[in-house]
Amino acid sequence: MARPKKEIDAVQVERMARIGCTIEEIANVVGASRDTIERRFAADVAKGKNTMKRSLRRWQLKQARAGNPTMLIWLGKQYLDQADKAEAKTDGTLKVEIRHVNKPKYDE
Repeated sequence: MARPKKEIDAVQVERMARIGCTIEEIANVVGASRDTIERRFAADVAKGKNTMKRSLRRWQLKQARAGNPTMLIWLGKQYLDQADKAEAKTDGTLKVEIRHVNKPKYDE
């Protein structure tokens, strides 16, 4: 006879995934195995992680719109295929070139 299923709150699993908890951390808190979380709550974990990603993107874009140069550079590299290029000159100087490629990876 099979063991009865452990009662696990799917909302708690999703909330933990939403704040970036790993499967191992979620399993530890709810008192289940990693396999159980992966098998029974894959959709809840995915939903929580996707919510976290949307929030992070929103915060990043807010920082970029506020003029945060680090965030502008990082987002340009991630989404616009921009890159830093360093060239060493024989006279001991260093030239840094930033290329801008106007090829977005996503629809606007």
